[in-house]
This record gives sequence, structure tokens and C-alpha cells, in this order.
Amino acid sequence: MSNDIEIKECVSLAEMTACVDLQREVFALPEVELSPVRHFIVTKNAGGFALGAFDAGDLIGFVLSVPAFLRGERALYSHMTAVRSAYQSHGIGRRLKWAQRERSLEEGVRFVKWTFEPVKARNAYFNLEKLGAVAHEYAENFYGTDYATAPEPAGKRFGLASDRLFAEWHLDSDRVVKLSRGEAAPSASEHMVKIGIPDDWLGLVKADPAKAFAEQIRIREEFQAAFGRGLVARGFNRDGELPQYLLS
Repeated sequence: MSNDIEIKECVSLAEMTACVDLQREVFALPEVELSPVRHFIVTKNAGGFALGAFDAGDLIGFVLSVPAFLRGERALYSHMTAVRSAYQSHGIGRRLKWAQRERSLEEGVRFVKWTFEPVKARNAYFNLEKLGAVAHEYAENFYGTDYATAPEPAGKRFGLASDRLFAEWHLDSDRVVKLSRGEAAPSASEHMVKIGIPDDWLGLVKADPAKAFAEQIRIREEFQAAFGRGLVARGFNRDGELPQYLLS
């Protein structure tokens, strides 16, 4: 990896095609679930944008921002963020998201929304602690039953739930502004509810799909109960063997 990673908008057909190819590599999705080049073209012409991370001219990551109208104002739906495996854990995803924020604010957008898997600690920590997003909406089986993730012992298909949390990124909130500057911005000190998730979700799915599904249901029920009380997930604790969402 060079020291000169460039973040810029993907505008050419070649750059958008590279985004599609990167989806295949990073997400390993079936072809029917990939966002095609036409989606990128339509997004750009509808007022959205795709920002790419380039290393010596090669696309190594991107974030796609789809125009939206939410809560009575212009907003963006961040459909996906992808970083090539060899470049992960080097801050590329973080740079893409902060570039997304900067571009959004330039265009008068103050609110960005996206989904993430509630069972994956790394994503939760990144979204809530590194970016300062919050979550108070839970989508049950958002994309339908997922038969591709779990192993198939004895040829039997085992489906997991595609539950998602909605991340809400208020771009000009005090916490997000501080984090964007690299300043410390602690979460709320008092937490009424903590929701634990597995430390190694993928390992659990591989070892015991039935237990993994049971964990999904438990986590779903705990979030639904907490959100029903008006609580909001504002932080995430990765310390110890039991990662936890912090709700207040």
C-alpha cells in the first residue's frame, strides 16, 4: 500500500465498473444482489455520488451515497461501503466516511442513514464510536432469509435472519463534529440498558448455525424491547469477552 491514497468521486464508466467488481470481491454476493453500473449512473444523475479510494490509480474502496428525503429534509442513504481485503484495517473505510460527510455538508445535507448487522461487533464499534452515529430503529429480516452465510451440514439449507440496525448520522451534531476533528467525544456516561453480542459472530455461525440463529432472536427481542421504551444506542463497548451496545 502506498502512502498516497486519493479519495475522489467515481465519475467514469470504468470507475463505476470497478466499484461493481469490488463488490464481488468484498461481499461475495450472488450476481443478482450486486448494485450494477446503471445503479451508480442513476444515483449520480439523481443527485447522489460514489466516492472512491484509489491507490496508484487502482480502486481499493468506495462508498455509495443515494439521494433520499427523510424526516422532511434532503438526506443521503449510504447504500454500501467496501474496502479491498488487503487494505482493510488501515483506515480507508474511515477516510471514505469522513469524505462522505464533508461532501454531504458541502451540498447542504446534514443527515445520512444506513443499515448494518447488529451481530457484528467491528461494524457496531466503527459506526457508533468512531463515526458517532446512533441507532433507534431495528429492521427484522430486512433482506429476507439468508441461506448463503451458514454452512449446510448433510446438505440441509440453514437460513439466518438478515436483521439490521439503522445507523443515523447527524453530521453537524456536537459529537460527530468533535470526532471529525480527531477529538475525544465520549458517549453518554449513563446507560440504562446494555445488549451483549457474540465476540466472534462468523466463528459462531460456522461452528453452530442453530445457536447463531438463537442469538439473533435474543438480540432482536432485546433491541425491540429497548427501542419500544424510547431508548437509543449511542455507544458500543468492545472491552472484555462480551461486546455490548450501550443504550440510554
